Amino acid sequence: MTFDLTRRALLALTSAAVLTLPAGHALAEPGAWSDEPVRIVVTFPPGGTSDLVARLLAKHLDEAFGQKAVVDNRPGAAGTVAADFVADQDADGTTLMIANNAPFTIAPTQFAELPYAPMTDFSHLAYIGASAPGLFVKPDSGISTVAEFVDAAKAGSISYGSSGVGSISHILGEAVDAKLEVDTLHIPYQGSAPAIQDFRAGVLDTFYDMVAQNSEMIEDGEAVAIAIAASARFPGVPDVPTFKEQGYDIVIENWVGLTGPAGIPAETAAKIHETTLAVLALPEVATTLNELGITHQPLSTPEFTEFVGTQIDVWKPLITAAGVKGK
Repeated sequence: MTFDLTRRALLALTSAAVLTLPAGHALAEPGAWSDEPVRIVVTFPPGGTSDLVARLLAKHLDEAFGQKAVVDNRPGAAGTVAADFVADQDADGTTLMIANNAPFTIAPTQFAELPYAPMTDFSHLAYIGASAPGLFVKPDSGISTVAEFVDAAKAGSISYGSSGVGSISHILGEAVDAKLEVDTLHIPYQGSAPAIQDFRAGVLDTFYDMVAQNSEMIEDGEAVAIAIAASARFPGVPDVPTFKEQGYDIVIENWVGLTGPAGIPAETAAKIHETTLAVLALPEVATTLNELGITHQPLSTPEFTEFVGTQIDVWKPLITAAGVKGK
């Protein structure tokens, strides 16, 4: 079975949620779109990829384009708490969120019911990019390859930490268990930062998280990344091999974008989209995203909306196979 969830899986989708801008509004000059501060909601606590991206955007929206922005962390229930909050806000461009896999491509399969409709209750505005998570072990574990991890897991109990039930790190953990035919103990946290803290404290044997984001831990010898769930090695951590290189076809991508409530006016949506792209093009921002392992691909607003919709179907078999279910 192949777990390949890269951005190339853009399939055809017919959805009323596709935000199609009139031709005259397809492009807009970058700049502020509101006199009021914009709230950027994050689905996880401070310290994770979504939070770092939100703070990067907020800083440069203000400095480069005069758009005041603040970050609002609202973790809980696999990102659905934050998404439900944003769906209920005024569609004036002053409340946005860092969209990601958890509330939009995982939760629709994970939960029998959601308090929001992933497509029709939102305006999916701008694709930011994607990164890949990996498997981390202790330096003194004696494990340096996936094959050695399999041997260790079959020989005894191994616990792993994730950033929460239904998060991409949880899905990867379950995918690895299924693909490698091992049974490890999942311990969910509210965000990756507390999981890493417990890993450092010796509470956890392993954890799954974004590889590039933890490059300092790798360099300092605090953790060993034995595999990254990417289609190719990431240049920022070139010594970390992929699962595929080691004979296990596991590729899972963590995407992030900018989303708001449904009904944002076309002119405002176009301004938000173009300003976001302009921020991403700033050299300092591009450098930081590269350090985080986030690869950007230019997508129009309709293309990004289509992408979000198709990912629900792409992830569904994996989530079902992993048995990731909530109430």
